[in-house]
Amino acid sequence: MNPRDNVETGETENLQGRVCVPIPNEAPCKQVQEKLSGVVKNVHRKLRRKYREVGDFDKIWREHCEDEQTLSEYALAMKNLADNHWTKKSEGEGRIEWCRSVCQEYFLDGGMKRMLEKDEKSAAHALGLAVQAHSAIPSSISQLGKIRLLDVGSCFNPFLKFDDFLTVGIDIVPAVESVYKCDFLNLQLQQPLQLAGDAVEAFLRHLHNPIDALPAQLFHVVVFSLLLSYFPSPYQRWICCKKAHELLELHGLLLIITPDSSHQNRHALMMRSWRVAVESLGFKRYKYVKYSHMHLIAFRKVSLATTSDLVSRNYPEMLYIPQDFNSNEEEECGNVPPQALRSEFEDDQLAWGFTELPDAPYDSDSGESQSSSVPGFHEFEDPILLQS
Repeated sequence: MNPRDNVETGETENLQGRVCVPIPNEAPCKQVQEKLSGVVKNVHRKLRRKYREVGDFDKIWREHCEDEQTLSEYALAMKNLADNHWTKKSEGEGRIEWCRSVCQEYFLDGGMKRMLEKDEKSAAHALGLAVQAHSAIPSSISQLGKIRLLDVGSCFNPFLKFDDFLTVGIDIVPAVESVYKCDFLNLQLQQPLQLAGDAVEAFLRHLHNPIDALPAQLFHVVVFSLLLSYFPSPYQRWICCKKAHELLELHGLLLIITPDSSHQNRHALMMRSWRVAVESLGFKRYKYVKYSHMHLIAFRKVSLATTSDLVSRNYPEMLYIPQDFNSNEEEECGNVPPQALRSEFEDDQLAWGFTELPDAPYDSDSGESQSSSVPGFHEFEDPILLQS
């Protein structure tokens, strides 16, 4: 008897001293995953198509937020993917665990203290002064209570299971009750709370649903997990990063995860462009890693103020994604043909389009200077960004 005859029954059969284990059929599971992914991707394509046709991203976003059926289907698809598909793969859980490990290393294991000491040394060196140790530099926030984390586009609140965090999950259509309904793009910012740490925690535990406004400088961490590519306009991505800067305490972390299934260096220029744009707001890049299907980037807030004329200098346009350059016909096909992808020469041409940009106000923690930003785009000399 063929040992595979009993696979459908789930039984095992001993044949010549060997145990025959049934081989699970993964095809139906893959089909379900592809269908759910199709729901998510179609929502993104529809937004980008409308943006190309109409151009008014405020109007498009307002109509999108009123489309309850589409939003509900999207939320259910995302939760199903997370519960039944991503958790079976290392990267599904990996992005959440990466966020947690970065926060632990930075806030609890001395990472923030090391970065602040490095900042002091750099500033003293620039001024020709001797470096002095300051005990005022905090080694961790452990004495201040839990790490206050805002998860934007949370959907199913994946950080709620960690005791390290006091998590506030927000989404335009929450998939679980623990997530607050909130349109982050139109969230109003209020004056910072003048309260002790335990009082701030109490405030966060008693938020009202939906959330229309939040005080500035309220969180230690803001997470954009698979969020920015949702928006059809670079300017909307820019607004999100600017609001994250305002909602973070000084020295807080902005964690960005964005999808990309291409090889390590294919969109290195895009990541460099994002980095210059985000750092111009008053951040420094703290960590970067490329998984096979996503980029994971940590920025730390190094300045309370943001330069006022960044929009006029085209910084928002630097938060582009490859799909921004697709036509509606290519979007309808689902997969962009190879010839539609920008070549590296076209990437270089785009980079040279930012030659009029001023020097970014803040260098990254990798030590790479942004003072010659355009040549930097072409040299690809960043060992952290391009490590294998």
